[in-house]
Amino acid sequence: MNLLRSLSPGGLVVAIALALTGCFGEPKTLVTELTGKTMGTSWSVKLAYPENRPVTDALQGQIEALLVEVNNQMSTWQKDSEISTFNNLAAPASMDVSRPFAALTAKALELSNVSAGKFDPTVGPIVGLWGFGPPKTENRMPTDAEVAAASAQVGFEAIAVSGSTLTKSAQRRLDLSAIAKGHGVDVVADHLISIGYLNHLVEIGGEMRAGGDKLDLGPWRVAIEKPVEHDRAIQQVIEVTNIGIATSGDYRNYREINGQKFHHAMDPDTGRPVTHDLGSVTVLHPSAAMADGWATTLLVLGAEAGMALATEQGLAAYFITRGDGLQASYTPEFAPYMENVK
Repeated sequence: MNLLRSLSPGGLVVAIALALTGCFGEPKTLVTELTGKTMGTSWSVKLAYPENRPVTDALQGQIEALLVEVNNQMSTWQKDSEISTFNNLAAPASMDVSRPFAALTAKALELSNVSAGKFDPTVGPIVGLWGFGPPKTENRMPTDAEVAAASAQVGFEAIAVSGSTLTKSAQRRLDLSAIAKGHGVDVVADHLISIGYLNHLVEIGGEMRAGGDKLDLGPWRVAIEKPVEHDRAIQQVIEVTNIGIATSGDYRNYREINGQKFHHAMDPDTGRPVTHDLGSVTVLHPSAAMADGWATTLLVLGAEAGMALATEQGLAAYFITRGDGLQASYTPEFAPYMENVK
């Protein structure tokens, strides 16, 4: 038995693949990995299938075409995307958009409402001000006046969705980056299911969705990293099937300004990066998009409020806090995913 460890470029969740052989050294099941680039990061698809059903050569192109379409809808870095076109409209304004874009915006607004605005898809001006773009900014501490000006442009209540129509009642810039990678994972996973590849592990920038298992090779196993810089140590391994997996943490995407570290999770209430001892949150959800969005929401809330909301919502969530070393806590719904791990 060989243990192969594949670290995701997002750095938050890693996939572990087991390679077993049959009695005569011949594999009973084949596992193939396809990879590419999207959304400023990388994607990978692992497929488990009987050796008598090879992966079609056309699959790589199909996946890439699907991800191009997601970018055409929701990339704030792409000037001609649907979301950029909507953002450039002067308020008040309405715009007919693609159904996936409208549906994902509606999901984002659901998270905004249930979290009392801690998840806010209009937080882009604050994100950009602190250098996590767009636009690109110089590496300096924003002034109080700049924070106030950026905060005045934030407020999810000004965005509404009706069918496939988006409306803004005040000048807002919509940013779905905290949920779009998970959505891309869902798009690819749903396509794989539609063409008969039921056993898969799809990953974009660390967000994942597992379908089925690796047949006779056992379940998909995913490892949650310790939230530490310059290391990729494993905190907890879980076994997953037919579930989305997302982790949001403070230890990869950060900037140093005047010797002080600020990470990408922004508190819409303060207009500044969050400051608490919660290092990372991992969420399991049937939808990778919702796992992605929930992980961001709980990270912004912090350990105590995040655990309270996760428990109230019945989420499978795993928290790692800093203090006297790293301490893990999790909701009852998360426990079954650790039970069979040795």
